[in-house]
Amino acid sequence: MDQQLVRRLREEVAEVLARQRREDAASHVAPMSAEDERQFARAVVSRVLDSYAREEVRAGRTPPSSEDEAQLAEGVHAALFGVGRLQPLLDDPDIENIDINGCDDVFIGYADGREVRGDPVAESDDELVELVQTLGAYSGLTSRPFDTANPQLDIRLPDGSRLSAVMGVCRRPSLSIRRARLSRVGLDTLVGYGTMSPELAAFLSAAVRARKNVMIAGATNAGKTTMLRALANEIEPAERLITVERALELGLGEFSDLHPNVVAFEERLPNSEGTGAIAMSELVRRSLRMNPSRVIVGEVLGDEIVTMLNAMSQGNDGSLSTIHANSSAEVFNRICTYAIQSQERLPSEATMMLIGGAIDFVVFVQRVNDFSSGGRLRRMVTSVREVNGVDGRVLSSEVFAQGADGVAVPAAALSCLEDLEAVGYVPGAAPTWLEPAS
Repeated sequence: MDQQLVRRLREEVAEVLARQRREDAASHVAPMSAEDERQFARAVVSRVLDSYAREEVRAGRTPPSSEDEAQLAEGVHAALFGVGRLQPLLDDPDIENIDINGCDDVFIGYADGREVRGDPVAESDDELVELVQTLGAYSGLTSRPFDTANPQLDIRLPDGSRLSAVMGVCRRPSLSIRRARLSRVGLDTLVGYGTMSPELAAFLSAAVRARKNVMIAGATNAGKTTMLRALANEIEPAERLITVERALELGLGEFSDLHPNVVAFEERLPNSEGTGAIAMSELVRRSLRMNPSRVIVGEVLGDEIVTMLNAMSQGNDGSLSTIHANSSAEVFNRICTYAIQSQERLPSEATMMLIGGAIDFVVFVQRVNDFSSGGRLRRMVTSVREVNGVDGRVLSSEVFAQGADGVAVPAAALSCLEDLEAVGYVPGAAPTWLEPAS
């Protein structure tokens, strides 16, 4: 496909859309919804392509065929509302991560651990910035700017992937896209991938059904969000879920058969005057007034931890969240660090007491080199820690610890075994929904 032509046609269509917005505003007409604007854009693309074909005929050149015209139409629409030349990469199910250090410096990471250089994703860095600006305008609940005044951007792409972009603080605009390869994922899926044993899956399923508060920990790209989705999908469809995220990513409401009653909150950034921001901590507090059955916080990175722990310890059982940590034991120190940096300046002793009354289990997910299969990277649950109380520090026991093959195996007695048995948990048994291996 001629990218220069796509860029030219995109500019023509964008000008028509901008003119229509100005006319609507001048006439005090309500602006089009995002979906209406997309449909209007398709009609404009069709008109622009017809005009281009007539120009080619008048100039004595061969106009594009119907197949070429369809490709051009999709290319222009993708450049306006989609991800442009990134789309083929996002369509490849084997690609896991895409790192872009400028328009022509592209690195592609595959699920099997391979990393290769990719083709340019834009003609110039300016075009790459324009692409990110377009994505920021149409992704999420509100438009998110990406410019010299707002040099950072975190958004969820239409396919569920997470895009993080920066400019101005590095020589060239830089993007990282982390693919959501497993959106509709269950514990049985993770058992099939070797992430956990059937016995551990049965335990985690029971912990969710028994409304235990679970914190999922791990390093970057360890699979925390995938694990959170899998645990959330153990929740009964009748329950009302409220998710709180910096940028919409979980997408639990996309599967109405699993979760028909979901409200997704997204942090709102300040406007150009520096007002209008709604922080994660405020959203967590607001979620408690929205009649939630459970509150799910996508990722804890700051002072929302205090509000979340308070919510968990005040009867809002069954909450789920993720946090960055290097081990299951380190999670408690990480939470204390966030709490002491929060607006409340909560001291470690008070935070430890909150943890003891709020968190039931910490599930640690880790990327492990599986040398038995040629060094392929696997994501495994290597530790599960149960919080037992507080005595100056958080008292915990590692109820599942890393086994010989990397996957966590039973390591200590459960203090809340009766609660899990009440929802059907049988220690040592595989879950009833997991079919035996043939």
